[in-house]
Amino acid sequence: MRCDEFDTSFAEELVTNTCRAAKKTPRHGEETLSSPFTESTIFGTPLDDVDEEDEEISDDDSDASLMQEKGHDESMDSVNRDVFRGLLESAAQTFDGADIEASENNDGSQVKGWDVFENLPPDEESGSTAEHKWIEVSMKIMKVSAYIVTFIMVLACGVVAKGSLLFMASQIKPGRITEFCNRDLSQEKHFTSVIPESERIAWTWVLLIAVIIPELGSFLRSFRICLFKFWDMPPLRDFLLVATMETLNAIGASLFVFAILPNLDSIRGAMITNCVCFIPAVLGEYLKLGLSYQGWVFYGLDFLAIFLQGTGLIVWPLTEGISNPSLWAIPFALLFISAGWWENYTSKYSPFSFIRSMSTVKDRLKTTRYFTYSIVSLWKILVIFIICLVSQHLYGQNVEHFFTKVGEGFKDHKITVREVKTVYSAPSGNLPDISNAIPVGDYIDVRATFQSPIYVCILQIVSAYLCYIFGKFACKICIQEFSFAFPVNLTVPVAVTALTVMCANRAADTCYYHGIIPDYLFFNAPSMYLLTQYISEKHVWLWLFWLLSQSWITLHTWVPKCDRVASTEKLFVIPLYSATVTDQSLALNRRQDDQPDLLKEELDEFFETNDKSDSSRQGDSQIRGSDCIPRIYACATMWHENREEMMEMLKSIMRLDSDQSARHNAQQYFRVVDPDYYKLEIHVFFDDAFELTDDDDEEKVVNQFVKLLVSTIDEAASHVHEAHVKIRPPKKYPTPYGGRLVWILPGKNKMIAHLKDKTKIRQKKRWSQVMYMYYLLGHRLIDLPIPAIRKEMRAENTFILALDGDIDFQPNAVQLLIDLMKKNRNLGAACGRIHPVGSGPMVWYQMFEYAIGHWLQKATEHTIGSVLCSPGCFSLFRGKALMDDNVMRRYTSRAYEARHYVQYDQGEDRWLCTLLLQRGHHVEYSAASDAYTHCPEGFNEFYNQRRRWVPSTMANIFDLLGDYKRTVKCNANISTLYIAYQMMLMAGTILGPGTIFLMLVGAFVAAFKIDNWTSFYYNLIPILIYMVVCFLCKSNVQLWSALLISTVYGLVMIAVLVGIMMQIAEDGPLAPSSLFLFIVAGEFIITALLHPKEFGCLPHGITYYITVPSMYLLLIIYSVFNMNNVSWGTREIISRRRKRELEEEKKKKAKEALKTGKKKSLLGFLGPAGGNDAGSMEFSLAGLFKCMLCTHVDDTKAEEKRSLLQISESLERLGKRMENLERLIDPRGNNSGRRRSVVSVGPSSFMGTLAEEDPSKINDDMSVSSDSGSMISEPKIERDDLVYPYWIEDPDLKNGDVEFLSRDEVIFWKDLIDAYLYPIAETDDEKKKIAEDLKQLRDKSVFAFFMLNAFFVVIVFLLQLHRDLLHVTWPLGVKNNITYIPEQHEVNISKGYLKLEPIGLVFVFFFGLILVIQFIAMLIHRMGTFSHILASTELSCYFTQKVENVNDDAISYKEALAITRKIQQLKESDNDLDHDPKKAKKKKKLERYNVGQRKTVDRLQKKMSKAQQIVSHATAFRERINSIRPDTFGGLGLPVNRSSTNGNSFSDQSNQSFDEIKEEKGFRNDIYSSQESPRFMSRQHPRKSVQFKDGMDLEKNSDV
Repeated sequence: MRCDEFDTSFAEELVTNTCRAAKKTPRHGEETLSSPFTESTIFGTPLDDVDEEDEEISDDDSDASLMQEKGHDESMDSVNRDVFRGLLESAAQTFDGADIEASENNDGSQVKGWDVFENLPPDEESGSTAEHKWIEVSMKIMKVSAYIVTFIMVLACGVVAKGSLLFMASQIKPGRITEFCNRDLSQEKHFTSVIPESERIAWTWVLLIAVIIPELGSFLRSFRICLFKFWDMPPLRDFLLVATMETLNAIGASLFVFAILPNLDSIRGAMITNCVCFIPAVLGEYLKLGLSYQGWVFYGLDFLAIFLQGTGLIVWPLTEGISNPSLWAIPFALLFISAGWWENYTSKYSPFSFIRSMSTVKDRLKTTRYFTYSIVSLWKILVIFIICLVSQHLYGQNVEHFFTKVGEGFKDHKITVREVKTVYSAPSGNLPDISNAIPVGDYIDVRATFQSPIYVCILQIVSAYLCYIFGKFACKICIQEFSFAFPVNLTVPVAVTALTVMCANRAADTCYYHGIIPDYLFFNAPSMYLLTQYISEKHVWLWLFWLLSQSWITLHTWVPKCDRVASTEKLFVIPLYSATVTDQSLALNRRQDDQPDLLKEELDEFFETNDKSDSSRQGDSQIRGSDCIPRIYACATMWHENREEMMEMLKSIMRLDSDQSARHNAQQYFRVVDPDYYKLEIHVFFDDAFELTDDDDEEKVVNQFVKLLVSTIDEAASHVHEAHVKIRPPKKYPTPYGGRLVWILPGKNKMIAHLKDKTKIRQKKRWSQVMYMYYLLGHRLIDLPIPAIRKEMRAENTFILALDGDIDFQPNAVQLLIDLMKKNRNLGAACGRIHPVGSGPMVWYQMFEYAIGHWLQKATEHTIGSVLCSPGCFSLFRGKALMDDNVMRRYTSRAYEARHYVQYDQGEDRWLCTLLLQRGHHVEYSAASDAYTHCPEGFNEFYNQRRRWVPSTMANIFDLLGDYKRTVKCNANISTLYIAYQMMLMAGTILGPGTIFLMLVGAFVAAFKIDNWTSFYYNLIPILIYMVVCFLCKSNVQLWSALLISTVYGLVMIAVLVGIMMQIAEDGPLAPSSLFLFIVAGEFIITALLHPKEFGCLPHGITYYITVPSMYLLLIIYSVFNMNNVSWGTREIISRRRKRELEEEKKKKAKEALKTGKKKSLLGFLGPAGGNDAGSMEFSLAGLFKCMLCTHVDDTKAEEKRSLLQISESLERLGKRMENLERLIDPRGNNSGRRRSVVSVGPSSFMGTLAEEDPSKINDDMSVSSDSGSMISEPKIERDDLVYPYWIEDPDLKNGDVEFLSRDEVIFWKDLIDAYLYPIAETDDEKKKIAEDLKQLRDKSVFAFFMLNAFFVVIVFLLQLHRDLLHVTWPLGVKNNITYIPEQHEVNISKGYLKLEPIGLVFVFFFGLILVIQFIAMLIHRMGTFSHILASTELSCYFTQKVENVNDDAISYKEALAITRKIQQLKESDNDLDHDPKKAKKKKKLERYNVGQRKTVDRLQKKMSKAQQIVSHATAFRERINSIRPDTFGGLGLPVNRSSTNGNSFSDQSNQSFDEIKEEKGFRNDIYSSQESPRFMSRQHPRKSVQFKDGMDLEKNSDV
């Protein structure tokens, strides 16, 4: 079509549609085309179709519809009519070239035959993708070992604890007679023994101690938390309720131990412990009635369990109560004991008011528990003690002897043994009670020791505590079913079996346990000779029903719902355990409501079903399940990152996107609840993203770094997915702060690049953080028209993942941080282990520095207090914490004072954490969450980075310490002791240079054998010189000097190392310096061994040692002396400036040059060295020397210079014109120009490009006056940056659609910029004042820093010189000096002690104490990290089994997630359904070494036949499912037999071998079995919206 044949209706429709985008549609009677401009916003507003099949994407559950209700259809600002006139003129010219441009920009076109060659990603894996197979395998082995060891420990310790308690209780009954072993007396005779009163009192005391130890531990724990953390005073009613229940529990436990067990045989004593569940069973039944979700069968089992528990209360009192009245205490004791677990079986959803009121008390106990139990625990100890005394009185014992004879019981004493005659009754087979045996002989005294009660007591205490610890460990690492519930329920059966065997062995042979158990001590053995009679007459057969009823009542322990590494408060109700019934207390105390069923509700909402799993929860109807889903906003700040760094960040984002997509598809398709599911959005904030154009210095385009990001994203996706992935071009949004690019990633998550224009909004990282905080937490959350309770829940579950532009991490690292957030609601921020990446000596130093900083410093802060800095390169922040008072709002504070420039902008991440800590939030560190970041590789870059970090760190710590009283008062995790620890570290930091200086002085003395003063001068002179250089010279000179001195000191440190070895040989290994060196080295080695994955950092300690003087002396000096320099110092480039700015700068420099020319001349004192001056008389010598007399201004020279300048400018303009002409002639060349249209109406042609680049409309440089050099330009189109910005036309941003923000969002950004983010335009006077203030701050800091270190050095050095007079004798490493005097024939022996000056002793003690604290804290933190890693380790055999082998009711989210990951992969292989990474890797390895066997041409031919299409995980998932079972999924609304037009279908088998087809069928059969199962099919019916529309992917449907 020619231009003159162009239909004008097309242009009119273009105007119509464009105006309609601005909500100002002109009147037109004809039907118009759909507009290329559509009002659409992202994140909470309607969004156009985003994938290749026009699939509608819904970002949030409720944001879209909610933001629509806010009036997003209001009109935007009017669009400039001149823009559309230009469009009308250019539309006809661009229409002709549609076909040419279409073929050029078609993203789904077939691969050209000549362009099928690939550039494969490197095989070498590094950073987060580095394989640590031995770590993974070892962790799986450790997980299996943890299963077994924990099971054994819980079971064994539970049995031992119960058995030792029964053993102690068996010894306290007065007058109890025990058969004595006759091996040492006479084997033909029988003997009995009676425990004397003193020893019986000793057994009573140890039994009392064993019972009260858990209560004492509960008191200490509660008191510690009340002392160092927050607590609330409980209402009197709550306190009385808890005190009453705990008093009943104490009374019941005391009666059971001191009154019942001594009068009951040990076997039945163990059995009856299964009957302590009566009150929990009754309350649990009321709870289930309220929830009303069970059938009649379950109700019947509940009532049966209550009945069976009741039989245990009365069966033995009714049958034996007459002969043994103490058994009537059984029902009271068991009922009172069961009252201790009332809290775990109450619910606010119960229909009974008294239970609901008890539940409200339980809720309030979350904050008042520890204060309550700090008093109640002491009261229970008193009650147990009183009941113990009462029981002694009831036994007829003198209570006074209980106190007076206790000492005799814990001394060696004698046991009275007497011979007896036993008579057997043949008809009945009964064995008479040994107490009825007839004495026939004399009494014999046998010596006994006092250790037995102590040993048994210690055994009971340790075993019960270990049972509790390992049980809690099993719950934390998610192995509760096998290693907690199973052994707890097995404890009593194993104990009964063991007691039965032991009693039988003892009855058969009295000396069976001779040498193991004292001969006069044993359990209360039953008196029945035949086991069958014992079972029937004593009714012990009922015990099996008691055991089953306990297992039913504690059924919740088999279905845990806790998070990984959950806190003790989330796992157990009461702080500790009960020593009386350890195993039962663990089962009944394990929380059954530790996590609400909100995820189930979310799943119903997710699929838009109306049936709720819990219709009775009307009180929480405002909170939706989707509000509790973690929302992760990954916010990366970028500036001038290179390609490699961007690739690492983008690949990490792609991996996170793929992980989220798999979790989404698994939930949507398999109807499973993934507890780790989250929603994801990615935001990238580009600082200084625009630069001036080459053609027009008034227009701006995106800079090279933004273009690099756009060009790199496809490559990053291809590397991650191991396939050729081409992501759709980004949508472009004009914004008030610059611009925005929006991509839809393969996982259907959005990645938004916010392009900041420094002339419209403030630059630097802190202001980018303010942008996303206010945008995501203010505009996107607070502005939502939903109830406040929902906003509160969303804020708590909204997390900002702060990233740097070069970060490298895995999705699992983010999940570990989420685990910490779920564990502690007070956690405001969490950071991971940062690994520096790079090469060279500076990187080696940083690898070791980062390692010990995380191993020791961060681990210690996490353990004893709170982490002070969560680095902004990889940290997770809770939205609710950031929204707190004095956090987000104060973070917007502009720096007005000099110290603010240091604290606020030089270390923004540390200041943000300081604000969080001062508001009471906690900051934690996860050593298992690994992230990798590029670190400075050059000396200068490293020094400049630390020049920022050191002052900001000190400023923030001083800020925290200066207001420590208020911080301690409001932050439960920061105590006065922690503040003291930080003060010690700060003192060490300030005096660090002086300490290193003194170390160097001593090292020089030891290494070079010189005196102290000489060594002092050798070290003082270079330091003073460097200080003078730092004060007077520029930064580059300072850095050069530091590098030179560091090199010299590095060589010296090698010699010092030799000197230290010589000193150790001279003074011995026990000298203070030797011990300190060995301790430090040993601590580093042990710490590295406990971090096996990072053990490779340890050898870099040599580099660390060599650079100690540079890093702890010179670097500190450089940082303090350059405190007035507040520039970033790294990745800085010179930005392009406008012509007028350059001209003004030239003029300014020319004036300055004229003023200072004479001064800067080498021989300026003789006259001007050049310029426009000339002399009446001139002479020179070989051009080296020129002399002018009678100088005057030479106008000829000035005119010549002006002419040359004009010629230079003219040539420059002509060069630009030639470039424009080249672009017009060859639009596809390397210098192709940018199109000047707002949006591409259709594919552009070559003629369209010519029309757009009309020379008459090119900027000023296209028309130049020949005589004056002035430029004449056509009138330019006035551009509206919110509608028609110049940068949108940039072809490097690809041909994505152009869309606009909603009016509300535009207003938000304008208001935010006006309030906090407007560019700071400082005048020259303001800049001068700020520079003066910073210099004053620098001078004050330098003076204080210098004087403190000078005083310290002088004092210590003088004491070192006079240590013969003032010293402390070192007790270790004593040397014996032997002197022989020949004249007197005498030998003198004297001892030589090492001398340590007092300051040196304080120094050793100071740093030694810090090392000990850090080492112990590291061990504690390492144990927590080990638990976290074990909890996150998955055993393959558990969830990657075939679907056909999985029970219908046993399919878990892990299995569903594993299948989904396999189905949704984007790999373009012929048999991708059965793609085995291990086989593929093995095949690739074989091809690498067998070059001739590679099927290169065949592979390229197959690639050429495939289309390069824009793919997504949802598309791949759908296509594979369709290819597996089209008939089944067709009934669900899924498209059947959909394949691409070019034959690229997942079901295409034309190129597959027979084995490949067979393997694919096997995979399909696996899917068939899961789809045809009753459970799977039942899941399909309620899914009203889980269906595929024709031509659409799986939808992320949601509701509000």
